Amino acid sequence: MSNNDHRNSESADMPSTHISEDDPTRSPILRLHEITKMYGEEMAVKDLSLSVYKGEVLTLLGPSGCGKTTTLRLLAGLDRPTSGTIDLGETCIASDETFVSAEKRDIGLVFQDFALFPHLTIAENIAFGLSNLVTDEKERRVNELLDLIDLPGFRDRMPDQLSGGQQQRVALARALAPKPSILLLDEPFSNLDVRLRIEMREEIRRILKTAGVTAISVTHDQEEALSIGDRVAVMNDGHVEQVDRPEVVFQHPQSRFIAEFLGQANFLSGRIYDTHIETGIGVLETNCIDGYRNEEIDILVRPDDLRAVPTTQDDSNGYVIHRQYSGSSFIYRIRLTNGNVVHCLHNHTERHEINTPVRVDLIANHTLTAFPQLEKTA
Repeated sequence: MSNNDHRNSESADMPSTHISEDDPTRSPILRLHEITKMYGEEMAVKDLSLSVYKGEVLTLLGPSGCGKTTTLRLLAGLDRPTSGTIDLGETCIASDETFVSAEKRDIGLVFQDFALFPHLTIAENIAFGLSNLVTDEKERRVNELLDLIDLPGFRDRMPDQLSGGQQQRVALARALAPKPSILLLDEPFSNLDVRLRIEMREEIRRILKTAGVTAISVTHDQEEALSIGDRVAVMNDGHVEQVDRPEVVFQHPQSRFIAEFLGQANFLSGRIYDTHIETGIGVLETNCIDGYRNEEIDILVRPDDLRAVPTTQDDSNGYVIHRQYSGSSFIYRIRLTNGNVVHCLHNHTERHEINTPVRVDLIANHTLTAFPQLEKTA
């Protein structure tokens, strides 16, 4: 089984070791400790604690209103926390007694709309934050960044002469020019069309890794977060529910909210006995699950964990109630005889009609995560 569509591709720029919040061998470059932010009576962020390590790309992922943009603004110095502390290296940049202004934080920011200066050339845009350098050093740094973003021949062009993807790379180069300790990216792909968005994820990650910069990217797009981040911090209701490598967060979510927010979640209701679990798709061994182990559980399965095979009515354990075609695949919605509804991912050539009786089997070759079974409502 493969979840490759939902995980980082393994490449040379991926970290060779797992970065852990509790790793005693590494000191975080950035630490948020019990950060709370109130807007009047509204609590946008609540007791949020998070560490970021040098050279990593961390993505803050969550639905609208979860507090991720507020967290970014607190890091950038655009807002002050109501309580808690933010440390950058050995320096406290925000606390009850301390507040370092945005321009003195050594933190870069890339905005959603790129915010390039329309009256400046590409080279002048990139050099905007380099007023402390002499002319030769400034030219050298601009040329380095033009090479890094693969636009060496574009220095004299104006922003409106560039495509959306090219403008995004220039905005990134401008933010990287002063060599900030941390780079913040606010929904960096939201203004690009779908095709270009996918293309630019890989390009931006390459640029960040080549530059060796520590970056925090905010997004509500699950695929984007999983594809560019070394770690993903999933936020909900103003706090971080889980932070880990993308594949760990996806395969082993620590809450039902994360399971349902990341990808398409199916829940098989089951009952545990001594050596087995009875479910709507048959008997499973107890060693196929980790996590919750009460008598009655809901087992998380993704569409590519299951396969539906047409069969006779007598041999079936469900039937097709919906079919979605995406070009490369079909996703079938199956109603099991025990009432559970699950989704199965199939190749685009495997077409089954609505109401077809099927036998659904588990084909996952990894452990599954279980949660307490939700109480049934009348």
